[in-house]
Amino acid sequence: MSNNQTSLDPSDYCTLDICPIDLAYIYYVPSLAGNAFYAGIFGFFLLSQCILGIRFRTWGYLAGLLGGLVLEVIGYIGRIQLHNNPFKFTPYLEYLICLTIAPAFFSASIYICLGRIVIIYGEQVSRLRPRTYTIVFVSCDLLSLILQAAGGAITSIADADQQDLAQTGVNIMIAGLASQVASLVLFMVLCLDFAWRVKKSPMSLNDGTRDLRNQLRWKLFLGGLALATITIFVRSVFRMIELNGGFHSALANNEVDFMVLEGAMIVIAVLCLTALHPGVCFDGMWDQTKWSFKGTKNKNADNNNNTMMSLANLNNKDGNMSRDSQFTRDSRFT
Repeated sequence: MSNNQTSLDPSDYCTLDICPIDLAYIYYVPSLAGNAFYAGIFGFFLLSQCILGIRFRTWGYLAGLLGGLVLEVIGYIGRIQLHNNPFKFTPYLEYLICLTIAPAFFSASIYICLGRIVIIYGEQVSRLRPRTYTIVFVSCDLLSLILQAAGGAITSIADADQQDLAQTGVNIMIAGLASQVASLVLFMVLCLDFAWRVKKSPMSLNDGTRDLRNQLRWKLFLGGLALATITIFVRSVFRMIELNGGFHSALANNEVDFMVLEGAMIVIAVLCLTALHPGVCFDGMWDQTKWSFKGTKNKNADNNNNTMMSLANLNNKDGNMSRDSQFTRDSRFT
């Protein structure tokens, strides 16, 4: 190897034929079959989410999943490229940054659902308003995303001799993952609190959505949302510990752990978020559970009342008349 070659970064000249694997960015050759499988399945989910999102007009939910799935596909394409040459820097960045930040988008879609679930059961039994849940958790998710993206950007511009700058980028990414873990914990706690309040106040629930809440697909939707949250949480804890150990740690270079605790966890989460799509499981009530940033407290109360009336009317779409309509009809014969 010439002096000119040794003065360059290994990614400029190394291949598996001429350089040892310990000069690569990861100390193993990524599995072609495993990473191609993940790229393909996330591509399938991406197409499915586009179809479902457009069909049921679940725009906010679609936006989160669309962003996350595009990043997942790019990340695994990067890992496929690393299979051919693990010394390349650009594919390494694609894998590192895209797969690190993608689940933050999935979390945002989950957070959007909680406010609408509260309206289905009845805002009166909730500790917080529906919009408060969404605003708080999506804001936390945005902060996590910014930190992770900023950390990844700093890491990407650090040269080989700027280890302190690179470590700063890694620390910022860890902070972003830690904030994501913290927001997921708080989210799960508030979900359990809301579930407990629903259970102990059955007479206070919204009568207009009783039939929806008794449907099997609604219960499966809630279970799928819970499973997706747990798997994203497990994955986020894993990645936080992995990055904290450094890029050259044993955990960061164990592909089996990565494929199970990163890939499989996110596949399960996205499968739940796709197979149990809210456009289907809300049974036509997704649009009726939206809220607005505008208006005063009293206007919001009026909007909630209007929402409940709309839900009640939808619940009677099989042709049954409301009690007031029945009274009007009967009064004609008295």
